[in-house]
Amino acid sequence: MHIAVAGNIGAGKTTLTRSLAKQFKWEPHFEDVVDNPYLDDFYHQMERWSFNLQIYFLNSRFRQVMQIRQSGKNIIQDRTIYEDAHIFAPNLHAMGLMTNRDFQNYTSLFELMEGFVGAPDLLIYLRSSIPNLVSQIHKRGRDYENTISIEYLSRLNERYEAWITNYDKGKLLIIDVDNIDFVNNPEDLGMIYNRINAELNGLF
Repeated sequence: MHIAVAGNIGAGKTTLTRSLAKQFKWEPHFEDVVDNPYLDDFYHQMERWSFNLQIYFLNSRFRQVMQIRQSGKNIIQDRTIYEDAHIFAPNLHAMGLMTNRDFQNYTSLFELMEGFVGAPDLLIYLRSSIPNLVSQIHKRGRDYENTISIEYLSRLNERYEAWITNYDKGKLLIIDVDNIDFVNNPEDLGMIYNRINAELNGLF
C-alpha cells in the first residue's frame, strides 16, 4: 500500500508522516532536503537554479516511487511527484523564474515518467492558511527558508487548491490543519488516525 502526504511548505507533512508511520507500521519515505545540493543556492538565486532544483526533485521522487512500487511494502511518502509537476515547476515558470524552454523540457520529462508511476492508494492533503504556514516555517528555523516570501507561499497555496480540486487519481483525504494541533494534542492526532482508517477500510 502506498500512502502519500501532500501540502505546502510548513503544513506539517514530515511530522505527520513520522506519526502515521509509527501508528500504522508503515515504512516512511521522506523528501530529500538535507542532501539536496541545489536548495540553498535556489533560495538565494531562484532564477539561476530553479530548473536544476526541479530536475533534482523530479529524479529523486521518481526513483522513490519506483522503489515503493517494487518493494511490496506498506509505505508512506512525504510529498508526491505530482506536487513538483503541478505546483512548484509551473509556479516558477509563471513567476518568470524558469524559462519557457526549461519548463517545456521539464514537463516533457514528467509526462514520460508519469506513465511509469502509479498514484498513491490514499493521498492526504494538509490544507493550511498562509499565517499558519509562516508561523510553522519560523518555528523550525531552517536557514534556507528565511527568504521565502508570503507572495511565494500564497502562489503555491493557490496552485495546491486548484490541483486538489481536480485530483481524480485515487482516494483523497483533506485535513484542515489551521484549527488542530496534531503535534501537541493527542485527540487531534487520534481524529486523523480515525479518518485515515475510515478511508482505507471503509468504516464510518
